[in-house]
Order: sequence, then structure tokens, then C-alpha cells
Amino acid sequence: MVTPDRIRSTYLIDGRRVVLRDLLAAGLLAPGTALSFTRPRMRESYSAVVTEDGRIRLENGEEFQSPSRAAMAAANTRVLDGWHAWIVEPEHRPLDALRQELLDKAVSEAPPIAAETAGDGHLSRVHERLREMRRRADANDPQSTTVRELLSLWGAHDRGDQVSRIEADLANHGLATRPGFRSVTLDATVQMITAAQEIAQEEAAEPEPDVTVLPEDDEDDAEPRHAWLTVGNLSPLSGVESVPPTASMNEAVTKMSLNDYSQLAVMSGKHQLRGAVTWQSISQARHRNSDARLADATIDAQAVPYDTDLFDVLDRVRRSGFVFVKNERNEVAGVVTTDDIVARYGETANPFILIGDLDRALRRAIAARILLDDVKALCSSRINGFDDMSMGDYQRVLESEAQWERLNWQLDRKAFIGRLDEIRRIRNKVMHFNPDPLPEDTVLMLRNMNTTLRRLAG
Repeated sequence: MVTPDRIRSTYLIDGRRVVLRDLLAAGLLAPGTALSFTRPRMRESYSAVVTEDGRIRLENGEEFQSPSRAAMAAANTRVLDGWHAWIVEPEHRPLDALRQELLDKAVSEAPPIAAETAGDGHLSRVHERLREMRRRADANDPQSTTVRELLSLWGAHDRGDQVSRIEADLANHGLATRPGFRSVTLDATVQMITAAQEIAQEEAAEPEPDVTVLPEDDEDDAEPRHAWLTVGNLSPLSGVESVPPTASMNEAVTKMSLNDYSQLAVMSGKHQLRGAVTWQSISQARHRNSDARLADATIDAQAVPYDTDLFDVLDRVRRSGFVFVKNERNEVAGVVTTDDIVARYGETANPFILIGDLDRALRRAIAARILLDDVKALCSSRINGFDDMSMGDYQRVLESEAQWERLNWQLDRKAFIGRLDEIRRIRNKVMHFNPDPLPEDTVLMLRNMNTTLRRLAG
């Protein structure tokens, strides 16, 4: 019988990026195969060989699991897409072509029930959509889509627990997004480009990279570069209102007043930030001179790349009240203010506190009526006390009809557990600092659950 896990393993390679061992196992690559790549501009060529355990051995004897790491080491450069750089000899095909052949083969050999059985997306449909995106990217006609639309291809509504799988699927198809889809808002538009184009754009970008490199699956890799909040997650990068340095003070005041802005960028062009004016700087300039000009009220302002970690600008925002944000084209296209940061952390802090209250209430209720040995039998022997229980453990205990009856709660068990499962998923998003805002009804849902538990406790 074909199981969901087997189907998922066949296509998704266990939800990870394809590695050379997969090509060896599929018979698409053989130990001892010669590899080469050249850098025409540098007039340099490099050779390597595939080892029996699926690594790339360079001429100096160094071995790497990751094709890109091997290429970077060989060429002594900062970033290279090894899947496109390394050419398989004598067929003269890039490793990426073998990777695409592996994916095509996996999908074609999957049974017809795969789409329904796999449960987390129509695998063949995802594959075909990504193939089409790759075809357009190769033809220099990249498809544009919002981050929200991109996530929906996998049935995801936010960048939560499926983001690693999404990154793996994109990487396996040689795709990347510009800008990086982790580092912008859900409604930001991204272009689907090839990893090779991504690298070329990053090498050309000075001084900041234009895109986020998707790390390859490698046993030595650390966490993805942007697994936390960035300034781009808070700013839509849809453009900023500004005035030129030659504008009058009245023009700046009018724009700020009509749009209810606390600050206004002073710019000579989309890329040239000359400073900013604020209500405070205008007031101080006019206090010094009633005929003050815009230049007299202009203060220093900074613009940071959209993928800058939010934590790194907190002190800057605390001092000035704002920081401007540059998009992937290095244009000043957004702003993050103190209010934006307070609002975002407030969205997380309230659920965090309510989840803590809920955790304690459930633990007390279970500890009062249910034996620890029964909890360990249902959950795990690792639990040495009720304090060791997680939200998932609470759910497993309450799913037991026998243990539910011990609580003597006059509630529908199925409905209660359904709501608890929703809260468990919310808890995971909060604890893992999901960059996307929680649903608007989250706080109300948590408060209602806490109220219900307090009533049950008497």
C-alpha cells in the first residue's frame, strides 16, 4: 500500500533539498563522474570528481556535500550557485539538469492518488507550477506574484511551519525570489528568478545584496539567514512620500498634515536620501528663525536594506523615531516607525501572556484529576512531572475519552479539542516568532478559552 509518507518522501525528498546522494541513488550520477566549471571572465577552470558517498572532491582533496560550497571553495569566491556551475562530463550537462530530471521522474512515477493522499498539497500541480516559473525565469520573463499568492501554492496562509518545505521546493527547482520572500510583507510582490540570476544580481549589488540567498541543504548549514523579523516584514515597500531639497517649508508641512505623517523624507531621487523633516525639527527651525527654510529643518536620516534584522535597528529607531527602508533595487521605498514596532510587538506580547495563562490553567486541571502515570502512558516517558507537559501533551491527554471523563467537564470533547488544536498552532507561531501577524480574532479566542477554564475551575 502506498502511504502518504512514502509519496511525500518520493517527491519532496523528505521535505529537504536534493543532494548528490539522491542523484546517485536514482542512477542519474555515478561515483567517479568528472565535474568541471569555468569562469570566463576570470579565465579560470576548475575540476572535481563525485565520490561514492555523494560528495564533491576538489583537485586539492577537499570534499563538500554542497555543490555551491565546493564551487566557492574552488574559485575562492563569496557566492556561487554550484548546481548551475558544475558541468557533468562528458555529457556536458549542469548538475541542475540532473536535479530537474530527478524531480520529473519522481512525479511521473508517483501513483495517481498522490495528490489526494499526500494531504498537504497537490504535488504534481506544485511541480508543474514551479517548472513553469523556472521556464519563464530562464527566458528572462520572470513571473511576479505576491508572497501570499506564492504561499497559497502549498496551501499555506503564512510563513509558519511550512516555510522550510517551500524553500526546499524552490531550491530544488533552481528558483529564488527577488526580494527574498521571508523578508517582506505578505502582500509584497516578488519575482521568481533562477538561483543563477540571483547570484549574478547579488554579485553586481554594491554595497548591499539585492536578494536573499536560499541556503542549500547541507549538514553544516546554520539557520536560514532570515528566520526572524526584518524591517521589510513591517514596511510594505510601496514607496514613501517625499519632497526634494528645493521644496518650500510650506510644501513639506502641507504633505505631512494632509497625510498625518510624523516625518517626511527629503530626497533627490528614488535612491538619494538627503535627510528628513519632522514636526519637531520644523518647530525648532522656526523657533530659531521664523523664516526658516526646508534645509534648516532637515535632519540626518538613514535608510537600511529591507532584509535588515529588526533587532539591529531598534536603538536607531528609539533615538530618531523612524528609519527608512530600501527595497531590493536599493530605492528608498518604506519607513518603519516606533509606532510600527510597538504595534508588532504588542500583537505578539498579548497572545504570549494569554497562552502562558492557558498553559497554567490546563496543567492545574489535569494535575488535579489525572494520574501522572496515565499522562506518561499517553504522552512520553520523558515526562517526570506535570510541569514537563507541552500544549501537545495536554491535547493528547484530553483526546483520551477515559481521561476526559475524569475531568467531569460538561463540555463537548470534540469541539474543545478542536479549539485547543487551533490554539496549539497559534502557540507555535508565537513561540517561533512567525514574521506574519496573527489573525485578528486571536486574542479574543485565547481570552474566551481562559474564561472557560476559569469557570470550570470554579
